[in-house]
Amino acid sequence: MEYMTTVKASPLRRFFRFIFKAIFYFVIGSVLIVCLYAFVPVPTTITMLTDSNGAERKWASLTDISPNLARAMIAAEDSKFCSHDGFDREAIEKAIESNAKGKKQRGGSTISQQTAKNVFLWQGSGYSRYVRKVPEIWFTFLIEKIWGKRRIMEVYLNVAETGIGTYGAEAGARRYYEKAAKNLTRQEAARIAAALPSPKKRAVNGARGFTRRYGNSIASRINIVKRDGLDSCIYK
Repeated sequence: MEYMTTVKASPLRRFFRFIFKAIFYFVIGSVLIVCLYAFVPVPTTITMLTDSNGAERKWASLTDISPNLARAMIAAEDSKFCSHDGFDREAIEKAIESNAKGKKQRGGSTISQQTAKNVFLWQGSGYSRYVRKVPEIWFTFLIEKIWGKRRIMEVYLNVAETGIGTYGAEAGARRYYEKAAKNLTRQEAARIAAALPSPKKRAVNGARGFTRRYGNSIASRINIVKRDGLDSCIYK
């Protein structure tokens, strides 16, 4: 009688098999959820779920958000939003050079990258920031290919932190100005954009010093964004 012998896979082979399966399921899962969010409002994010202040939010379609706010974000965060493929290589190179010289850390993230991080990943600095970069690049690539610029801006304006325990344009507009996001004036939109990098620290109402000056600068650039067609991928 012949007996079949079972050859166990080596630990190294099992490890690589596990890694392969993990990558495979991650790719499939990430593509599926990005496809889903191309049509369905993002219900929540890791940042919202872990915010000890809560997460006041109300989804608003892009047509229900003032163009002033989208243009303010382009003016403040990413003037090349409509022309890059999700990554501003020039800004990234400048950020790397500045950080290498030991200057105050500056980011080179685009609105697309910030959207990918806000929706699918976590916040944080230091080591976790570098760990996050690889999946951030992947998700940025996916949303650029699957969502397109208009949807990216719509999601960004709905998930960005606009104040303590406040997320999105609609919740921010109602908190600071007691009005709907579609009615934001140029100055009001600029103040929200000016506070966005540090919404827990920078005031929107009664802004002073740098935030006030920065908001005024953004407000003056909103018309430039419109005039030069820097928003052409959003507003035809």
